[in-house]
Amino acid sequence: MKFTKMQGAGNDYVYVNCFEETLPQDISRLAIEVSDRHKGIGADGLILICPSEKADAQMRMFNADGSESEMCGNGVRCVAKYVYDHGIAQQQNLKIETGAGVLSLDLEITGQKVSQVRVNMGRPILTSAEIPTLLPGDPPVNADLDLGEETLQVTCVSMGNPHCVTFVESLSDHWVHGIGPQVEVHPMFPRRVNAEFIEVISPTELKMRVWERGSGETQACGTGACASAVAGVLTGRTDRNVLIHLPGGDLRLEWSDSDEVFMTGPAVEVFQGIWAGPQ
Repeated sequence: MKFTKMQGAGNDYVYVNCFEETLPQDISRLAIEVSDRHKGIGADGLILICPSEKADAQMRMFNADGSESEMCGNGVRCVAKYVYDHGIAQQQNLKIETGAGVLSLDLEITGQKVSQVRVNMGRPILTSAEIPTLLPGDPPVNADLDLGEETLQVTCVSMGNPHCVTFVESLSDHWVHGIGPQVEVHPMFPRRVNAEFIEVISPTELKMRVWERGSGETQACGTGACASAVAGVLTGRTDRNVLIHLPGGDLRLEWSDSDEVFMTGPAVEVFQGIWAGPQ
């Protein structure tokens, strides 16, 4: 199976062109095998680039634990780069079908290759039942999340997948590795949740680390950055345009007056190869 390794702000996935490749029946198992950083290719997960009846291509995204997710903001930028750079569709505005709907992406071309992508991530979902979360409020803003030994003040947003945002004084491993796994599987989140931890630098600048549902800490999370930008506005901490610094790079977020969230960031092809399967 031919594959391409790509990353957006350090959020890395194995991409397979399903216009050309035939996959094994058990895709979840394949995602686990290729994502293994010691015995596989090494990635935050597996993304399939598939034909679509309603867009230029369809993206299917699997986490490192084999579970399928609705969306990946960094991943969809890389899908757009692959689609353009590899000649599947070569207009500068692409439509990509995802589990969260069809997204529109504007491409920045440098030397006949895509370098940056601006994605219309759509409107945030702010109804508790649709996020989904059992916490009160539409959406829950500065809501109490009881972890037993401590209680967090969290704000919940869905960008097609669920996010739980906690603003902290200073980012640390305590938050991401100590608290993140507890938040992911908390009973208040019936489909689990992505846990974002945010340090506010100014009303226009944030630092973020994330514990992703099904993958653990990743270098970046595009939908998480979108959700955090929305949470910043909802809690009165930020403006509607923010620069977010993640371990893997920077993302520019805008929650527009039309209620749509726009994300701009890099998309990079790292290498190509052939997967022979686990040995």
